[in-house]
Amino acid sequence: MNKLIKRGIKLGVILILAILLANYHINYTAKGKLYNSIENIPKNRVGLVLGAGKYVDSGNHVNLYYKYRLEAAFLLYQNKKIEYLLISGDNSTVDYDEPSTFKQDLIDLGVPEDKIILDYAGFRTLDSVVRAKKIFGLDSFTIISQQFHNQRAIYLAENNDLNVIAFNAKAIKGRYGFKTKIREYLARTKAIIDVVIYKQPKFLGPKIKL
Repeated sequence: MNKLIKRGIKLGVILILAILLANYHINYTAKGKLYNSIENIPKNRVGLVLGAGKYVDSGNHVNLYYKYRLEAAFLLYQNKKIEYLLISGDNSTVDYDEPSTFKQDLIDLGVPEDKIILDYAGFRTLDSVVRAKKIFGLDSFTIISQQFHNQRAIYLAENNDLNVIAFNAKAIKGRYGFKTKIREYLARTKAIIDVVIYKQPKFLGPKIKL
């Protein structure tokens, strides 16, 4: 029994160290590629908006991750830091369509419809990044999400031979933000595993000229 306990403790320590190392490595990869200021960020032809559901709590409250990504995307377009917005998100069911929701809200803000392109198969961050290259033919673009998410997306992009930068949408603080950051530690470990095993998107398909 004592041997089993000791082995369990050792395994737990190894797992914690692996998660912390993955977090450090992804943070390091993103250094110099993250921007908070609209004045300082370089121009790019396309901004890749990473999807999120608009509502939480069964549709009673707007998801702040969605709200702040929407605002960040519009700010970049409004200030001519990007020309087109590629919205990549989940559209796995008839009743759940992240890209189209983003599109309508961007149009309501004043972005012309012909400046918005939708990727309905961005089920994961890896899918969004790799599909931007393999389906939409992009070699470089600006990623738009919260900083912790941008860091992971940059890591995935760099390991798929992409030249990217990222604009940080406003962060979410408090209990809700804390829970998301805890989940992010596991997502980062999974991202490194995906790179090692050369994981590909769930769907690819015909190329779309952007």
